[in-house]
Amino acid sequence: MATFPPGEAAPARSASADLKVLCDRLLAGPSATRVLEDWSRERGLAPASGLVAHAVAGPDRPASPAMRARLKVPPDALVRYRRVRLACGALVLSEADNWYVPDRLTRDMNRMLETSEVPFGRVVHALAPSRQTLALRLLPCAGRPESVGPDDPLFAIEALLLRQDGLPLCEVAEIYAGAVLGRALP
Repeated sequence: MATFPPGEAAPARSASADLKVLCDRLLAGPSATRVLEDWSRERGLAPASGLVAHAVAGPDRPASPAMRARLKVPPDALVRYRRVRLACGALVLSEADNWYVPDRLTRDMNRMLETSEVPFGRVVHALAPSRQTLALRLLPCAGRPESVGPDDPLFAIEALLLRQDGLPLCEVAEIYAGAVLGRALP
């Protein structure tokens, strides 16, 4: 897979083709963090340090009964909520709502999630998780990706991140922005 240094654009392809490739990779990949970091490096979007998860302040959003069922936790189990913007340098690639089960992570992992800007996928990488997509929806801007702006929402994904034994670690709802296309945007 070819990579391009920061500031040097990948060879021109259609935005529609790029959008399809990225969606396919996210659907097949074990971690959105890993897919986005590889994607960003290939397109010269980011410094070598990769993605940063900037916390978004706001009210806590408790897990719904349906989420708790998918997470396989009883009604009284602790499920934490984290909302972040995944950024690559100055570009915000996605915004994610993450409901995770802290009892299924190590103490160090929980501390990192509470105190750092490390993306969830990188924090739990040692658990070798897999990703199960629940839904992918193309948003109205996806119908005209060639004219999308960097902040325009392109598509949304809902997914579970699973441990090797199949037990869910988290449920995530992600919205990907036009910046992921990594081209000169209007």
